[in-house]
Amino acid sequence: MSDLAISTQGLVKVYSKVKAVDGLNLSVPRGAVYGFLGRNGAGKTTTLKMLLGLARPTAGSARVLGCDIVRQRAEILCRTAFVGENKALYDQLTPAEMVRFTRSFYPGWSDAAAEKCARQLEIPMQQKFAKLSKGNRAKVWLLLALGQAAELLLLDEPTAGLDPFMNDALLKLLAEDTAFEGRTVFFSSHHLAEVEQICDWVGIIDEGRMLLEARLDEIREHYRLVIAAGRDLPVGKTAPVVAAARNGQFSRYLVARDAEAFAAQLKSQGAAVTDVTPLSLREVFLELVRKEEPCTSGNAGVTHAVASLPF
Repeated sequence: MSDLAISTQGLVKVYSKVKAVDGLNLSVPRGAVYGFLGRNGAGKTTTLKMLLGLARPTAGSARVLGCDIVRQRAEILCRTAFVGENKALYDQLTPAEMVRFTRSFYPGWSDAAAEKCARQLEIPMQQKFAKLSKGNRAKVWLLLALGQAAELLLLDEPTAGLDPFMNDALLKLLAEDTAFEGRTVFFSSHHLAEVEQICDWVGIIDEGRMLLEARLDEIREHYRLVIAAGRDLPVGKTAPVVAAARNGQFSRYLVARDAEAFAAQLKSQGAAVTDVTPLSLREVFLELVRKEEPCTSGNAGVTHAVASLPF
């Protein structure tokens, strides 16, 4: 059995000559909480649809729980729970009635998980769906997904419509479910704070391309911004540089590891290193997807790509 719950190789999806996903390579370990980050329109939802077999790839390949997304779609759907961006259900049914209806389709249904979700998210189980607020409707969808006790949860912007208190409650619920049951959670978001709260891994996507995939702990521990002054300093993607830019005699480097050694290398080339600063996930994200200046030619949008950094 593969150690990966999700893996893609060169995944491409084209709609009317527009590449929504462009050569995506993705690796999601089993048992991880993986935050799939990107701005609106970055290709997150299209990727999720392909993983579920709801959209056919134009090129490339992918496997979910060891199953090919094209040839083994039915098996993937049996082992995966999904909450999409369009949350519509039967208006005249209550959440309690929806649970009774839904559970019959899932042999592994967990009443305990459904009851825990209803309690912690304060879902009005006897009120008809049509009369529920947007936030409560979103919570019903999440209850039905968690109740399936699936091996993999695929969630597209799961906290949309939730107030801050319920947002926090949901994230804790997902973290607990993964820790105690060993499930994999893969959720798309552009809210960095919620990703930092519960995720083990992050992938940053922009214009359908993977810019960075790493453990969150590695980003916190090793990623640094190095600023140096000097002439003819390198600006390229040679490891460990993730992104780089130059403004006059000053160069900035987003470095994935060994920042002190990299700074020493710059000093050996005659540079004056003025700063070596730790970076948060938010700062790394903003540097990678920023569009004020063009990316260095030939390196945009690949893992450890060279991107422009503002001064």
